Amino acid sequence: MRRGLNFVYQAAGGLAAVFILSITLLVFAQVCLNLADKIAAGLFGQGIGLTIPSYADFTGFFLAAATFLALAYTLRAGGHIRVTLLIGHLPEASRRMTEIAVILIALLMSAYATWYIVLLVMESAEFGDRSSGMVSVPLWVPQVPVAVGLSVLTLALADELVCVLRGAAPSWEGKDENLLNE
Repeated sequence: MRRGLNFVYQAAGGLAAVFILSITLLVFAQVCLNLADKIAAGLFGQGIGLTIPSYADFTGFFLAAATFLALAYTLRAGGHIRVTLLIGHLPEASRRMTEIAVILIALLMSAYATWYIVLLVMESAEFGDRSSGMVSVPLWVPQVPVAVGLSVLTLALADELVCVLRGAAPSWEGKDENLLNE
């Protein structure tokens, strides 16, 4: 089961990377079109008017997708910002109970957010909500990756809670120090 869960986290992280790459390519393409337009204006006195319709909307959609899809992978990799100043000085038993409480709170918050984003996706689909850009996109389309990302985060937090309750160290433990030593 561990291999399957890790695959889910890595797949979501990989998909987030694809969305980041898509943002880069889309912005690069628009910059090239702007440059071609400026060159045409310099040579012929008038620009061609080259643009990618709604590219700013699409990059925003891609950024939301990348952000939420990366959450679980980043959690497991120890990349989330954690304040360990207090917890690092607690006795082992208190530290363990604090970790369990924090994971449980995060799990409840993530489950709550997941529930409501799924309801939002269903509502957007039901009512046919669309984006207001030049290219009108059904809003459920960019909302789905956010819902998937939050669902995977909720799964990762539940996985983390079960592992810690079974006596394992949190997946991120020791990764803070490794980053400082690199």
